[in-house]
Amino acid sequence: MTIAPPHYYDPVSVGYQFRDALNGVGVAVIAEVKRRSPSRGVMRADADAALLACAYQDGGAACLSVLTDTPRFGGSAKDLVEARRAVSIPVLRKDFITTHGQVHETAEIGADALLLIVADLEPARLLSLHELALTLGLDVVTEVRTDHELETAVENRAYMIMVNQRNDPKDRAFTVDPDKAVKMSRLFDQLDAGIVKIAASGIGVMGGTPLTAIGNAGYDAALIGEALVTATDPAASLRALRSSLAA
Repeated sequence: MTIAPPHYYDPVSVGYQFRDALNGVGVAVIAEVKRRSPSRGVMRADADAALLACAYQDGGAACLSVLTDTPRFGGSAKDLVEARRAVSIPVLRKDFITTHGQVHETAEIGADALLLIVADLEPARLLSLHELALTLGLDVVTEVRTDHELETAVENRAYMIMVNQRNDPKDRAFTVDPDKAVKMSRLFDQLDAGIVKIAASGIGVMGGTPLTAIGNAGYDAALIGEALVTATDPAASLRALRSSLAA
């Protein structure tokens, strides 16, 4: 596969707080605030977004991801506002964003970054939303699930690319390929080294992808939700996951 070189925006004109937080040594963890999912059902129905965010920060998370989709994940914009107020680390708004209005809303509620899903957007809309987000001071994480989507992401200026191991985030079936991120990692060798590589879904759970495998595959970060949300002590669980990288 031939992938076009990325087109970067001037980092002086955009904050890039989220991107910069993932550019440390080793594999950074983006810890996710969510209550339920279409595949796993209720995971933490009574989750307090602010308290969970604080626990994640205490456990060493580099960034937060807050699900604001209500029908599928039980989240809300209020969750992001409360989490953002409670911590000092950057926060990603994770939702099915398809309109310019949602991008403006994301900036208004205080997020540092937003998620754009290649599968949900035509290339022209993907680029338009990406450009708008950057003009509003938001970082952009672009989600892909296939080789072709990766190519589309790069052609449309993606500089933080997240490989989602779940085949369809809207599906009720638990369709996660725990080897997908590792298998797709070879494709990043063809890209600019400045692209931030993120893996997501099924990481750190029983029968899923070990965080060490993500690190060995060359990823800069892993987005982890279920393994932390369902833990009795999310901070301790996050510390244990992070310590596994040094073992």
